[in-house]
Amino acid sequence: MAVWDDVIGQPRIVADLTAAATAADRIVEEHLDAEGTGPNVSGMTHAWLFTGPPGSGRSTAARAFAAALQCTSPDKKLGAAPGCGFCDGCHTALIGTHADVETVRTDLLSIGVKETRDLVRRSSLSPAGGRWQVILMEDADRLTEGAANVLLKAVEEPAPRTVWLLCAPSVEDALPTIRSRCRLLTLRTPSVDAVADVLMRRDGIDPALAAQVARATQGHIGRAKRLATDEQARARRASVLRVPLRVADVGGCLRAAQELVDAAADDAKAVAEEVDAKETEELRAALGAAAGAGSRMPRGTAGVMKELADRQKRRATRTQRDTLDLALTDLAGFYRDVLTLQLGGPPDRVANTEALDGIEQIATASRPEQSLRRIEAVLACREALSANVAPLLAVEALTLALRAG
Repeated sequence: MAVWDDVIGQPRIVADLTAAATAADRIVEEHLDAEGTGPNVSGMTHAWLFTGPPGSGRSTAARAFAAALQCTSPDKKLGAAPGCGFCDGCHTALIGTHADVETVRTDLLSIGVKETRDLVRRSSLSPAGGRWQVILMEDADRLTEGAANVLLKAVEEPAPRTVWLLCAPSVEDALPTIRSRCRLLTLRTPSVDAVADVLMRRDGIDPALAAQVARATQGHIGRAKRLATDEQARARRASVLRVPLRVADVGGCLRAAQELVDAAADDAKAVAEEVDAKETEELRAALGAAAGAGSRMPRGTAGVMKELADRQKRRATRTQRDTLDLALTDLAGFYRDVLTLQLGGPPDRVANTEALDGIEQIATASRPEQSLRRIEAVLACREALSANVAPLLAVEALTLALRAG
């Protein structure tokens, strides 16, 4: 299986990256500078910016490119393109264990200056395997302004064999000074049929379920896979899609808002229970504390423990926000389907087929302009959450707006 097989519905992107990987391979084989000479080398550059809507596969494409840059397949000498997917270089890059591929993703709200300086220091090293030092940043849009300025210097003056792969939802999410020094690749949302096909082919999902979740998520690969493989995720989504039917009075609005926020908090708590205890115990052991949560800590370690606690708190905040944002996306999709029916669209154009009865009920009882205002209210709630408005306050305002229409 070639490294590009999971890059769904992006033939132009795959062609560009394959050409760049081929040029990069020539640089390595002929010991040229990264700038290179000649038409076959000019397709390679030291900094790339992968953009596209959520679910388009930005990180997947970047990871596949990183693997192709490390490909050591002997078939390349016979004219095959890099990225076989089977050699040690491809395999270790794809699973995240390659010594020269550093993948950066954050479970916090932002990436700070300290972490970015560590990456810049690493980027100055020569690749251990003699090919490329690859820094793949999946959440480049979460860089603070200070961190982005630190990164700018490394992107402006990279080491000869260092490649930066930055992923962000849009070009505007990167500083103008950074994006002007990167080669831009814009991915599109894959078609529903393409997502359903990969779920059946790669993950063995039942065809009917694969078609349903691909349609419900409108081509979002990650969410479609999660819905197809996690029954609890499908149950939570079904609960969200019932919210428009529960806002007939103020009491129903407040109860629905509280349940949405509580569900997000439960998700954050579940993640914390899995990770926090393990992290805390590992740090205690590293600092020389005796086993057991109640054992005494060595002197001078309180600051380190507090830093870990703060990090865990920020991670819980992001998990809660991400869960709420996912629920709001589903709500916006519900009202988009309502608007489709109100404007004369056929029922087979509805994405949320499992909630068709509720969609038809709301469509009959309201007008298109009300549906537009409700979609705007959902978007305003997402913006409020990103601006650190208290979740319960923001969601209560939303449910009351949904009732008012």
